[in-house]
Amino acid sequence: MPIYAYRCTSCGLEQDVMQKMSDAPLTTCPQCKTETFAKQVTAAGFQLKGSGWYQTDFKGGSKPAKSDNPPPCQGGTGSCACN
Repeated sequence: MPIYAYRCTSCGLEQDVMQKMSDAPLTTCPQCKTETFAKQVTAAGFQLKGSGWYQTDFKGGSKPAKSDNPPPCQGGTGSCACN
């Protein structure tokens, strides 16, 4: 279940509340009992880092070996430097 940050604009109470996503937002402040308790916008609690998580973090096996051979000729002009 996600944790939402709430703040009361009347008394300034700040509280984190664990709720289901389907639950209605809270509106009554548990401290001053006014209807000024509102959900705050907060940053996500995780970050994805790296150049590609599947390829670098979870893919099993070894990496393909680099070849010393040049890549195949591209084009079709007949002036390939590989020949």
